[in-house]
Amino acid sequence: MEQRTAIVGAGVSGLTCAIVFAEGGCRTAIFAQQSGQRTTSGAAGALWFPYDAEPADKVIAWALETYKVLVDLSRDSQTGVSMVELRSFSRTGQIPIPDWAIPLGARRLTQPLIPSGIEESNLFTSGFTMEVPLMDTTRYLDYLKERLTNAGGSIHGNVRFERLEDVDREFDLVINCSGIGAKMLAADVNLEPHRGQVAIVPKIDTLSCAIVCDDAPLMYAIPRTNDCVFGGTNEVSDSCDVDLTSTSRIVTECSGVLNIDKPRVLAERVGLRPFRKSGVRVESDRLRDDRTVLHNYGHGGSGFTLSWGCANKVFQLAENVP
Repeated sequence: MEQRTAIVGAGVSGLTCAIVFAEGGCRTAIFAQQSGQRTTSGAAGALWFPYDAEPADKVIAWALETYKVLVDLSRDSQTGVSMVELRSFSRTGQIPIPDWAIPLGARRLTQPLIPSGIEESNLFTSGFTMEVPLMDTTRYLDYLKERLTNAGGSIHGNVRFERLEDVDREFDLVINCSGIGAKMLAADVNLEPHRGQVAIVPKIDTLSCAIVCDDAPLMYAIPRTNDCVFGGTNEVSDSCDVDLTSTSRIVTECSGVLNIDKPRVLAERVGLRPFRKSGVRVESDRLRDDRTVLHNYGHGGSGFTLSWGCANKVFQLAENVP
């Protein structure tokens, strides 16, 4: 393909799409109001696992396709992708192991495998473990940006569009990866902001695996190269302001689960997960100026998890554009 392609949005979905198109021979440019660590992607824990996204059949297929790409990337330490043990727990009853996770090595945790401190406090009733990709956003987003630049693509920051038709007419194809911004840009009433807040704390030497519990209150502790991500929240809200009460609750909950003293908080981040009630939108449409727009948004809490699968699907759609 030789389309001149404009991508709206510089989060993980926009960056990944841009790479697929640029490496596929398209003249590709990203336009976004925010980029890098200032995006919702920069506030993510970025642990591969389908979460808060529909419909299940498409989400799982895109997630598994992304999993394969990320496993390959984890073999290069410069990408910021690594494989980490995930331990997912429930506070009530027996946690189900998803059918799709079993071929990836998921297995039920027996009591001796529950980390010291968790077992003794009786916080959880069951759990399972599997190895999954972890993207350290402080490194992975820079890797994606560099890979895009090396493929001839460009990123234009501090750009805000009121509508998708505002993209310069020199671009034949528009790809909408604007996340929660699609609520306005695509006039999509099905988009709902699921607010996520995390606390970044110093690296915890005794934490070698990611700990997650989706039961209320939601909690996760994700070890990274130089620090650790404590989370989190998932509430319907469009507020990007840090809530100090939430920070306190998150740090208290995670510290209690890990059986450690409360660490100091290095930073607090808030992002709005773009949950779409009618499901992730990956499809072709027409703008009012008759250009083709390919939508790629509504990934909820699975932006990183679906990124390569959705980008490849968008590229397939583009190949059928006249």
